[in-house]
Amino acid sequence: MAKKEFKAESKRLLDMMINSIYTHKEIFLREIISNASDAMDKLSYQSLTDDQVGLNRDDFKIQITVNQLARTITVSDNGIGMTEDELEKNLGTIAQSGSFQFKKDMAAAETPDGDVDIIGQFGVGFYSAFMVADQITVLTRAYGSDTGYMWVSNGADGYEITPISKPTVGTDVIMHIKPDTEEEKYDEYLEQYRIQELVKKYSDYIHYPIEMMMNKSRQKPRPEDAGDDYKTEWEDYQELETLNSMTPIWQRSKDDVTQEEYDSFYQDKFNDYAKPLTTLRVTTEGNISYTALLFIPGNAPYDFYTREFEKGLQLYSSGVLIMDKCADLLPEHFRFVKGIVDTPDVSLNISREMLQHTRSLKVIARNLEKKIKAELMKMQKDNREDYEKFWKAFGAQIKFGVYADYGKNKTLLQDLVLFNSSENEKGTTLREYVERMKEEQPFIYYAVGDEASQLGKLPQAERILDAGYEILYLTEDVDEFTVQALQEYDGKKLKSINDEDALPETEEEKKAAEEKAESAKDVMSFLKTTLGDKIKEARISKILKSHAVCMTSDGPITIEMEKSLKSHGQDMMGFQAERVLELNGDAPVFAALKNAITENPEKAAKYAELLYAQALLIAGLPLEDPAGYTDLVCELMV
Repeated sequence: MAKKEFKAESKRLLDMMINSIYTHKEIFLREIISNASDAMDKLSYQSLTDDQVGLNRDDFKIQITVNQLARTITVSDNGIGMTEDELEKNLGTIAQSGSFQFKKDMAAAETPDGDVDIIGQFGVGFYSAFMVADQITVLTRAYGSDTGYMWVSNGADGYEITPISKPTVGTDVIMHIKPDTEEEKYDEYLEQYRIQELVKKYSDYIHYPIEMMMNKSRQKPRPEDAGDDYKTEWEDYQELETLNSMTPIWQRSKDDVTQEEYDSFYQDKFNDYAKPLTTLRVTTEGNISYTALLFIPGNAPYDFYTREFEKGLQLYSSGVLIMDKCADLLPEHFRFVKGIVDTPDVSLNISREMLQHTRSLKVIARNLEKKIKAELMKMQKDNREDYEKFWKAFGAQIKFGVYADYGKNKTLLQDLVLFNSSENEKGTTLREYVERMKEEQPFIYYAVGDEASQLGKLPQAERILDAGYEILYLTEDVDEFTVQALQEYDGKKLKSINDEDALPETEEEKKAAEEKAESAKDVMSFLKTTLGDKIKEARISKILKSHAVCMTSDGPITIEMEKSLKSHGQDMMGFQAERVLELNGDAPVFAALKNAITENPEKAAKYAELLYAQALLIAGLPLEDPAGYTDLVCELMV
C-alpha cells in the first residue's frame, strides 16, 4: 500500500509534540501503556453484553518486550484492537481519539456504565513515542475481525497501512529507539531497570498487570560431591515479572488499610525517614469527583523555607500520574502538605502533563484547603503534643499565610496560630487566651523580642503583669507582621505593651500625667538637643513603673520590624523605626538628670548618652560605640 501523508495541520502538531509539548521524554511509555489500558477497558466493557468476547477482566494484561539488539521496545495488549478505518482515523489524524469518542458514546447511551473510566481522551499521547523512536510500527486486529493491519511511520513523512495476519485480537506498538547523540541519550530506555522505573513512576496503578521478562541472576545449587575448594557459581535466567501494583492504596476500602500501611506508603513515596503526624483521606463524588490522600509531615524538609522548595500534590487521572507536583492544588500557607489527588475530572490540554486551569481544579483546591484546616484543628484539640511538633516545624508558614495577600486568609488561619505567653511556655491559641482573660481586661497584650525568657523582664511588661494580665511573647521575625494583619480576635484588639493606652487611665491619672510631662519639658528638650537625630523625641513615659528608661517608636515601622528587616538585608531601604526615648518621671535617675542639667550641663549630656545606650540595650538594639559606652560608665563611676 502506498504511503499516506499526514494532513498539513497534523504535521505541524506532530513536530510541536516531539519538540515542544512534552517536557520529559520519559513520559512516552506512560502514554503508550495508558492507550493499551484504554483498549482493554473497551473490550472489558463489551464483554458485559457480549458472550463471544471470551475474556474476563482477569485475562487482560499488558506486556513489555525489550530487544536491545534490534533497539526496540514493544508494548502489547489484548484489548479491543483497531480496524483499518479506526487506524486511519486514530493514527492518521493527530488529535483524533477513539477513547474520547468511546466515552462520548457511553455518555450518550445513558447506561449505568456510562461513566466508564477512560484515560486517553485527546488522542495525541501516542505520538509522544516519536520523541525517543525514529520509527513506530503498530500491529493490530480488532475484536470481531479476522484481518489484522500494520501501521508504520517514521514521523512527519507520513504512514503506511498494510493488511497482515495476526492470530490474536489486540495491539502491539513497536518503537524503534533512536541512537544516542551528543545532546540526547536514548540507550537508557533499552535497559530493563529504566523501564521498570518508568512503569513504577507513572503507571504503577494501571488496573491491569504490566508484565515484562526480567533478566536475573541466581546462585547455582552446590553439587553434592563438591569439595572444600568449591567456588560459588552463578547463572543468568529470565523470569516474567509484574511491574505494577495495580491497586493504589487510596482506592482500597478505608477498612482494608491500616495506619501502618499509610505510614509506609508515605515514607516510601515521599522519601521521609519519619512517619507523618496525621493522615487525611478525602473521597468526593458528584459533579466533580476525586480522591485525595494527604499527609502532614512531622519535620520540615531542609529546603522548606527557601525559594528552591517546590510545593504541590501528585496529580493522577484515573491512576495515571499526570503531574508530580501540582502547585495549584495547595495554597501557599499549606505548602507543607504532601500527598496525591486522583480525579477523572481534571481537564488535560493536548498532553496529560499540560493542565488547563479549570473550575474543577479550583474546586478541588478549595475543598482540600478546608479539609486540611479541619484536620489541623482536630489535631490541635485531640493531640496537642503532635500539634506542637507540627507548629515547631511549620508554624512560621502559617504565620506568613496570615499576613500574606494583605491578610485575606487571616480568618481561615487565625485559630491555628500558637504563641508563647507569660502563662504558657509551650504555646497558646488566641481562643485559649481569650477564654483565660480577666473580665475587666480590655486588650490581648503582646510583647516583641528575641527571647521569651527576656520579654517578661522588659520595663514595659511590668505594669501589665502586675495587673494580672497575660502577655503573648512574639519571638519570630514574622510575628509582628502577623499581629499587624490580625488586628483583633473575637472582638478583642491586640495591643502592644509599648502602647501608652495599653492600660486604661482615669481622668485623675490623665491629668497627673499631663502635669508631669509639662514640668519635664525642659529636660525632654535638653535630651533631644543632646542626642539629636538619634531619637525622634524624648518623653515622660506612661508605660514604665519601677524602671528608669526604655526605647519605643513612633510610626508604622516598630523597632522589632526594623530588626527583622535588617536581618534580611533590607536595612538600606529606609526601613527604620522613629526612636522615642521614654523616661520614668518618678525614678531617682530622672531627678539626678534634672539637677545635672541645672548644675553641670556637661555631666548631664553624659547622663543623656548613658540613658540612650541603656535604652538601646534593653530594646535589643546594637550600641553604636560599645567601647565609648564602657568608657562613659567608667568615667561617671570615677
